[in-house]
Amino acid sequence: MTHSPATQQYREKQAGDLQPGDFVFPPGDGPAEEIAVVEVQNDDYGVAALLLVTMVDGGTVRIAVGSSVPVGDGAPVVASEGPASESGTSDSSTSTEGDAEAHAGPAVVVPPRPETPPTHTGPTAEELALIPEPDGTPEAVVRAAAANHKGKNGVQVLAERLAKGINTKSGSCLRDLSDLAFDLCIVLRDPDHALAVADLLNVLPFDGNLDRWASIERALALSSFICREAGQAERAAVYEKLLRAPESQEEDPFKARINARVRQRSLNEPNLYDKEIFRAIDNGNHEAEREWRFLRLEALMFLRAHGGSKTIGEDELARRIANELESVRA
Repeated sequence: MTHSPATQQYREKQAGDLQPGDFVFPPGDGPAEEIAVVEVQNDDYGVAALLLVTMVDGGTVRIAVGSSVPVGDGAPVVASEGPASESGTSDSSTSTEGDAEAHAGPAVVVPPRPETPPTHTGPTAEELALIPEPDGTPEAVVRAAAANHKGKNGVQVLAERLAKGINTKSGSCLRDLSDLAFDLCIVLRDPDHALAVADLLNVLPFDGNLDRWASIERALALSSFICREAGQAERAAVYEKLLRAPESQEEDPFKARINARVRQRSLNEPNLYDKEIFRAIDNGNHEAEREWRFLRLEALMFLRAHGGSKTIGEDELARRIANELESVRA
């Protein structure tokens, strides 16, 4: 005997709260089915947009992140006709009680809500004081850094462009600053000037513009690495707190949970450019291999500044960073 959804108890639940073990009613008139896997799919801008829900029986349902969906406990309710009396007519009191029980159905077991993402607080005023004020104007900081590396064309080109005027509202300017800091630290082995340049970015707040934030994020990850290598753990921790600034900006609890899931997944499954590096090695293209390894190094530094992930711990990250540094500096 089949039972339509109308005879099953259901309620609505936010798509972002769905998790394996929940029962959801797929489109149509079928019964509720148990969820096996919930995957978050991003749009082209990296924002969670769609949930791909796979059922235990292998079926799939696509659900928009902001939707509400009907869910239940997966147990259909069977209508009761009630016992008949000896005279052939049903006992009204018994029938009423039976109907009430039938319509009440089994109790719905509400699955636990997804874990609330941790709240990351920004650094205190005392902690921020560990980041020194720049020695002169931003342009002066850039010129001082470049002065130690005359003849190094890459650094000189960046410094000359920046020395004309640094506009922190310009995404391209922020990118040039972060590129200069990386070149100084990684290529020229000048962490002190690299940190001074990076600090021009590190104090800028997250304003919701992800393109601009990408350059600031790079600088913060690099600064954390430099300070940890120099034994300045407290100062490194300040940069790491600043790195997490976007994680505490979302006030909507639902969106915050979705963002936390997406973020954790990106940390657990980082793009470390393995395919690109192996392809460059196979083709004997050493310059391309070095460029891809540079990007891998940036990704590893970001993971380390974030405290590692569930798949790569801090000790393993330190080992991999050392390997990539040796490769790109060779």
